[in-house]
Amino acid sequence: QVRLVESGGGLVQAGGSLSLSCTASRSIFSITTMGWYRQAPGKQRELVATITNGGNTNYADSVKGRFTISGDNAKNTVYLQMNSLKPEDTAVYYCNAKLPPYHYWGQGTQVTVSS
Repeated sequence: QVRLVESGGGLVQAGGSLSLSCTASRSIFSITTMGWYRQAPGKQRELVATITNGGNTNYADSVKGRFTISGDNAKNTVYLQMNSLKPEDTAVYYCNAKLPPYHYWGQGTQVTVSS
């Protein structure tokens, strides 16, 4: 089992930056894949970015070149650096950990980008 605690959301103007953190209750090196997903009001939850325990990353097309996912094994923490934010990035952002066959989710953190 994995507990995930997110932090770092908030309100920012378009063009600004925010950094999200997700701290796991166990070594992230032991977790197959960690990632960030988001859900905007009235929309389905969608993938934002993932990182494997081997360091491979994957991004949604909508955030490529603007967001960066990274991990710190010593701190059991995964980060999402978000630059050049747009109003359409507004959503609740959720941290996810995949330990097949299980998925674990954090409680979510709100990101609001004003125009």
